[in-house]
Amino acid sequence: MSNTDSAPSNAPEITVSELSANLKRTVEDAFGYVRVRGEISGYRGPHSSGHAYFCLKDENARLDAVVWKSNFSRLKFKPEEGMEVVATGKITTFAGKSSYQIVIESLAPAGVGALMALLEERRKKLAAEGLFDASRKRPIPFLPEVVGVVTSPTGAVIRDILHRLSDRFPRRVLVWPVRVQGDTSAAEVAAGIRGFNALPKDGPIPRPDVLIVARGGGSLEDLWSFNEEIVVRAAAESAIPLISAVGHETDTTLIDHAADRRAPTPTASAEMAVPVRTELLANVGTCGARLIGGLGRFVQGRRTELRSAARALATPEALLAGPRQKLDALSSRLGPALVAHERTKRIAFSNVAARLQKGVLTARLDRCGERVETLADRKNRALRTNTRTWHRRFDVSANRLVPNLPKRNIADARKHYAVPADRLKPALPQRLIGDAQRRLDNAFGLLRAYSYQGVLDRGFALVLDQSNQPIRSAGAVAPGDALTLKFKDGEVAATAGNDAAPQPAPPRAKPAAQKPEPRLASKQDDLFD
Repeated sequence: MSNTDSAPSNAPEITVSELSANLKRTVEDAFGYVRVRGEISGYRGPHSSGHAYFCLKDENARLDAVVWKSNFSRLKFKPEEGMEVVATGKITTFAGKSSYQIVIESLAPAGVGALMALLEERRKKLAAEGLFDASRKRPIPFLPEVVGVVTSPTGAVIRDILHRLSDRFPRRVLVWPVRVQGDTSAAEVAAGIRGFNALPKDGPIPRPDVLIVARGGGSLEDLWSFNEEIVVRAAAESAIPLISAVGHETDTTLIDHAADRRAPTPTASAEMAVPVRTELLANVGTCGARLIGGLGRFVQGRRTELRSAARALATPEALLAGPRQKLDALSSRLGPALVAHERTKRIAFSNVAARLQKGVLTARLDRCGERVETLADRKNRALRTNTRTWHRRFDVSANRLVPNLPKRNIADARKHYAVPADRLKPALPQRLIGDAQRRLDNAFGLLRAYSYQGVLDRGFALVLDQSNQPIRSAGAVAPGDALTLKFKDGEVAATAGNDAAPQPAPPRAKPAAQKPEPRLASKQDDLFD
């Protein structure tokens, strides 16, 4: 060591405390009471001790300020963040931080600060565009699978959020690291919001179900990035529900208005994002117990009602007594009713059979044939009479003609008259005869339908006794009675109760061949001969 370095100095040695005290006396002597105009920044309200700490700033500098508890209660104007004020007090130093500050004794407003004026103008502009409308806000998912967080990865905010999520309901968390203060902060935050929204739903990186934009507390200048228009527009355009958790409860930024939910603190944003798992489990257990209890009470109530209804019901024997008695009464009436009905039908059948005898029908057919012949004769006589009448009229008309009328005209008139006569002569008889023939065919078909001959044609046989009368019941036949079985093409003799082969009946004279039904010949008289 040289002698120069070890030589004693003429300056006296003083301690740090002495130097701080000397500086304090110098500053306080040089600046007694001063009035300072500036904008309040970093105001968080009174401290727990009752003192208030904040800053006064302008475009180039800032000054720490303090209001002691004894003076704060006497202030007529309470400080507010961003307000421009005129503070009256004295300048002093704070030895613990080697800084100087103003101790404010009175405070008066001087107008809204520049930053606050800019912030208010921007808020009105974005609100006019509808970015803050309540209709744009969406509900937060009840239980998201993935939570996206846009914040600084190194701050205490992300640790608070992760810790709170793990306590309430552990979920998968994706962090988009950004700067939350500085010149590039606003662009990075906007890029993080848009980046999460650009993720595909089924991509390798899952798309978050809810976003949290978070930052700790700070002054208005520190939080200014979240008032930038690019950040507010990105939050408003986000398709994923977004929670704003910027600053503390007293801090308000423009992203809070554009977000779907605003959290007073980053920790509160985690509480909004997910429910409490233990509470859900307890709620599910409680609901399950209530459901089981309700089902039990419901079943018990229905069982009680069923038993009451069962006691009020009548026994099966009582219910069936009336119908059983009615059935017995109807059963006793059924036999006589069937006998009476059969008797009535037999009488009706006998009456109809008496009217359908062969002789009756044959006589009716003869009468119809005679009537047809009579009508045919009347028709022929009428035609001849009408023809003679028209001949006479024609002759009279011809005699009344002028004697010198050409014979050609008379011949033409006779030809003109002959044409309708020739058409009338064959048509009228044929039509009348055809109508009569159809009526006769219908009557003959009705006769065959009701005659027993039609039944024999279908393969049945008629049983006759010795007097050649039909037998209608088996009780009218005694063993050994001689019977005659009449078929379609002949008769066969038989004996009742005789096992021997039936003897052929003596040949009976075949019935006379039935005359063919008279059909009227279409006689056409030459009416003009």
